[in-house]
Amino acid sequence: MKCRAPAPTGFRLVKAAMLVTDVTFLVYWTASLLVLIPAEYAYKDYQDPVMSDWNYSFLPLDVAASATGLAALVLLRGSGRHRPAWRPLMLISLTLTSTAGLQAVAFWALRGDWSPTWWIPNLFLLLFPIPAIVLLLRHDVGSTAAAPAPVPQTSDAVGIQSRR
Repeated sequence: MKCRAPAPTGFRLVKAAMLVTDVTFLVYWTASLLVLIPAEYAYKDYQDPVMSDWNYSFLPLDVAASATGLAALVLLRGSGRHRPAWRPLMLISLTLTSTAGLQAVAFWALRGDWSPTWWIPNLFLLLFPIPAIVLLLRHDVGSTAAAPAPVPQTSDAVGIQSRR
């Protein structure tokens, strides 16, 4: 009998928030790369090359969060042999999303920019993943799944494996 690695109860809202967030990340970056966002809706000092570089530094983080999040949601709906991979992918996605929010909030705080148009979405990115991460980790602790394979011991920082 195959283990379907069920999602913890109460995950309907988390999955919806992930889907909306991940798709919004991709829409934002597509619009940003195609220069479709009017300057009046852009972040403060939009024309400053350093600010533009700061903004684009989030591109790999946001795309990685979206890719892992969308993959997790697809796997969660499936029933194939790869289905159990949804859990680590979801944990990675939620962690990356929260990190993106934290980085943005820290930056805007350091600049003293308190615009709600940037704080609200970035606080959402920072905070919404936290309860979901807790649920995922609690579910893993209480899981009756087989224990993972032991990690080989290393004798130093180089990574030489011992023969124990």
